[in-house]
Amino acid sequence: MELIPSIKPLLAVLVSLLVIPVLVSSSEKPNVRESWTFIAGTIKFLIVVSMLPAILDGHEIGLTLFKIAPGADIALRVDALGMLFALVASSLYIITSMYSIGYMRGLNEHGQTRFVSYFALAISATIGAAFSANLLTLYLFYEILSLATYPLVTHHQDANSRISGRRYLTFILGTSIGLVLPAMIWCYHVTGTLEFSAGGIFSGQLSNPSAAVLLLMFVFGFAKAGIMPFHSWLPAAMVAPTPVSALLHAVAVVKVGVFSIARVMTGIFGVKLLASFGLGAVVAGIASVTILVSSAIALSQDEFKRRLAYSTIGQLSYIVLGLALLSPKGMTGGLLHIAMHAFGKITLFFCAGAIFVATGKKYLSQMVGIGYRMPVTMSAFLIGALSIIGLPPTGGFISKWYLVLGTLEGDQMIMLFVLLTSSMLNAAYFMPIFYKAFFCTPEEAMFERKVDEAPMMCVVPLVVTALISFVLFFAPQPFLNLASLAVKGFIGG
Repeated sequence: MELIPSIKPLLAVLVSLLVIPVLVSSSEKPNVRESWTFIAGTIKFLIVVSMLPAILDGHEIGLTLFKIAPGADIALRVDALGMLFALVASSLYIITSMYSIGYMRGLNEHGQTRFVSYFALAISATIGAAFSANLLTLYLFYEILSLATYPLVTHHQDANSRISGRRYLTFILGTSIGLVLPAMIWCYHVTGTLEFSAGGIFSGQLSNPSAAVLLLMFVFGFAKAGIMPFHSWLPAAMVAPTPVSALLHAVAVVKVGVFSIARVMTGIFGVKLLASFGLGAVVAGIASVTILVSSAIALSQDEFKRRLAYSTIGQLSYIVLGLALLSPKGMTGGLLHIAMHAFGKITLFFCAGAIFVATGKKYLSQMVGIGYRMPVTMSAFLIGALSIIGLPPTGGFISKWYLVLGTLEGDQMIMLFVLLTSSMLNAAYFMPIFYKAFFCTPEEAMFERKVDEAPMMCVVPLVVTALISFVLFFAPQPFLNLASLAVKGFIGG
């Protein structure tokens, strides 16, 4: 596999970072500020896309920034897995930026310049994590993302936001410093390297118990993945504005968590080592508990965003479960779910925010008959919900189909039961929302039967992401190609 030296990965990371001083200086000119946000986002996306052909041809693109220690440089490398994640993050950054304008201006939110600046910093850290060549570089961008998103979570600056922000940092930083950092040092002590390798970096240097402990330190330490019991920060973070919730749940934070676990499982341990020690079953068991428990909790949540939050906790563990199956189709489904879940879930968060902007309502019990007032928004909600449930004709069906095939390929009937049960729970906590929105008696309806949608800048993004979820059912490429290419490298390694 040829490594092509290029500055493009660095430019993809820096472009939204370099625009921050311009955003700050344009604080008194909102239209100029937002224009620069779109310019930076578009350039970032085009840089990422420009590297796609080389990756699909089986090459990698890399750049070493700083020599720190042998086997532990600050370096960037673009491969199929990193490209898949970067495509999702860079494309949704543009759409979320558009949505932020409609939401923040629609509610006349304060601190909009601060908001877009930290948003830009967060997406820079996300692309940096996607393109990290080794565990040290990934860890640095992981921590930068934690600090960049804290001001976004605490945007409202009230008592509730500060409490939630403290919980956010306690869980995210506490686990990364207390578990990931020691695990990383342990890896380097044993192997002398932190470079990601398709076959892993251990060559008979770990016993089964040591490997199990080390792997669990990473799985729980990357708490952005929302694995129970290190998940409660995620519902608490829903005090943030909806664009932040969308960023947290679909684009950046949680996906960096599961992406980091994917990198460790495939690039540090390697599929063969995990299979030989039976560690895939351990991780699959943890993911399964998270999937079922979070889905059950979601059923009882009346606040729209909290129901979506618990849904996200479960959906993230689909990705981890797919990787833990250690079968080609299961791993393909897990990686593909990074993209399919992103477009479906961000649609649902956009819908929740649009309803709040238009009506001031945030509880599902207050939304009976909302479909008559906001038919476009709730139609998009249906598409997003179908994708999360895993039903056609949406992209979520494709990733869950591969996950189901992965359980059969690995002869893991218990995991098949988990997937099917959780999908039924997904339907149980989403479909009644749509049903009550449209199919209620005039006496039950809480809204007049007249169309009154949120501002266009809120509605257009949710329509776009819903349409993408629909199109991905018929054309899942290039995400499916990238996932398949990445898994081929893992299994072959």
